[in-house]
Amino acid sequence: MAAIHWHQPRYRASRHSALHALGDAGNHFVVTLREWSRRNRERAELAALDDRMLKDIGLTRADAEFLSNKPFWRE
Repeated sequence: MAAIHWHQPRYRASRHSALHALGDAGNHFVVTLREWSRRNRERAELAALDDRMLKDIGLTRADAEFLSNKPFWRE
């Protein structure tokens, strides 16, 4: 007589993997938004520095304008 074995459906493992991947994507999205926000804030602060402060950190006004005008999504 042949034995019949019942196996659990495989969708549980793939479902778990999909949820894990979705969680990773969500975390990556949040980290990216925070990075963009930080860049935007720092560039605004850089644009607000006067020439004396820029000289203290080794930048010219042209350098500061170039850096502060970069889009937030560019490094």
